Amino acid sequence: MNSNQKKHPALGRGLGALLQNIETDITSSKDNPVGGIAMIPVDQIEANPFNPRTSFEVDALEQLSSSISEHGIIQPLTVRKMGRDRYQLISGERRFKASTLVGLTEVPCYIRIANDQAMLEMALVENIQRENLNSIEVAVSFQRLIDECDLTQEQLSTKISKSRSDIANHLRLLKLPASIQAAVRDRKITMGHARALLSLSTEEEQVELLDKILSEELSVRNVEVLTQAKGNSKPSKQSKSTRDLSAQDKTYASFLGDRFNAKVDIAKNENGKGKIIFHFKNEKEYNKLMNVLKNE
Repeated sequence: MNSNQKKHPALGRGLGALLQNIETDITSSKDNPVGGIAMIPVDQIEANPFNPRTSFEVDALEQLSSSISEHGIIQPLTVRKMGRDRYQLISGERRFKASTLVGLTEVPCYIRIANDQAMLEMALVENIQRENLNSIEVAVSFQRLIDECDLTQEQLSTKISKSRSDIANHLRLLKLPASIQAAVRDRKITMGHARALLSLSTEEEQVELLDKILSEELSVRNVEVLTQAKGNSKPSKQSKSTRDLSAQDKTYASFLGDRFNAKVDIAKNENGKGKIIFHFKNEKEYNKLMNVLKNE
């Protein structure tokens, strides 16, 4: 047994056996082929500028480093070939960072070719599915996939195997004030807290209640009760027909709002005549709404 075989394998048993087989060993070639798995020196790999994850918890990285030190890298990173001996991460940045902490000089990688848009899409989708992103990072990833990869919510739902309502609920978080988004990002409040805050009509009320949540450590249920009380204590600015909506009609309005990622009002008179109103802030939101409606 040579010295290399005494080291912890860098791959799981199945992949390691594949690479150690003389018939399938692609690491022996100086130019690693696209489409295969190869051991790539860490100094030939650069970070992915499109990675939606903006921060990494030190404790989690240290735990992953310990695991890699003991067991090796079970799942290879994914890189794209930039040129001779130059690669860029598509996914697996946590594994890459943890590997450098351990002191590995090379890591196992799937090698792909991807243009920037395809790379962005792969990175975002892979991170949404596999990484422990906070709710704001997930929401930003959803929005970037919609905006930069020209996807509808329906297409995104299919691509990442998540429900339209889950996507819509995350996207609504981006309408909250920056201070509340930061609190969600830093896990000071949960997504449930944030969703309850969305029911308040002004940013001032939302931020005021955020301070109360943080100072009094309120539960999501506590916040829901407070927001309902605020809503019931204020005179409505809506017409009488809208104030008299049934619980079912209010549910319909909420459903449409989530489905089309827009504020939706329903107005009905006693005879059942009325209208459904979709709100938009600018031409861009209008065009997006029209595109979604056309695809329904």
